[in-house]
Amino acid sequence: MNTPQLVVHRDKELMAQAAAARLITKVVDAQASRGYASVVLTGGRNGNGLLAALAAAPARDAVDWGRIDLWWGDERFLPEGDPDRNDTQARAALLDSVPVDPARVHPMPASDGPYGADVDAAAEAYAAELAKAASPENHGSVPSFDVLMLGVGPDTHVASLFPELPAVRETERTVVGVHGAPKPPPTRVTLTLPAIRSAREVWLLAAGEDKAQAAAIALSGAGEVQAPAAGAHGRSRTLWLLDAAAASRLPRSLYPPASA
Repeated sequence: MNTPQLVVHRDKELMAQAAAARLITKVVDAQASRGYASVVLTGGRNGNGLLAALAAAPARDAVDWGRIDLWWGDERFLPEGDPDRNDTQARAALLDSVPVDPARVHPMPASDGPYGADVDAAAEAYAAELAKAASPENHGSVPSFDVLMLGVGPDTHVASLFPELPAVRETERTVVGVHGAPKPPPTRVTLTLPAIRSAREVWLLAAGEDKAQAAAIALSGAGEVQAPAAGAHGRSRTLWLLDAAAASRLPRSLYPPASA
């Protein structure tokens, strides 16, 4: 496991803008070297803030939006188009304003989709879609995502992997249904830690004082079952992007001076 790298920004707005610029660079580089890029999006205020900053960035046009595959780390198991779904929010923040290829946008199934209310069947279907997209060099049943982004919850949850719940203990499956999540809605679909760790880079986003304790716990060597964010890491890089408030409880020795 690689050592997490930390970048601390002055405030959440600057963090979102800097993360958007960082993502543009990563996607453009991947497209230049391989012809396409693969990114996993996250919801929540920080994930959506990043997407809104990306939509507003002049450099967004450097991305070839027709050659990017977009996936989600988790989803609220609600009807298609529900305003609380992560993919609904992502479309409003960014995707409706850029020329993405609809065939390369991979939302998780909705509760009124072909699997109805069966969240476990929906999770199995998304796992199958990921496996179909994986190529032999990925050495696994998910693609090697260039960047997988995760918001960090105040309880240290990432995606819909909550402390102590069965999903965070999963070691084989790549996608699972979540029942009884402590944060509404209780039924969700999520990538598991094995799927998250297949990514080349994992970026964890945390802004606000309410995330300070979670960041401190996850970066202090806590176990992944008790603090799921501690178990989220990429194959080549794990990057924590924080604002000063979220970093306020970290030892000063743990992160460099604010970079912006």
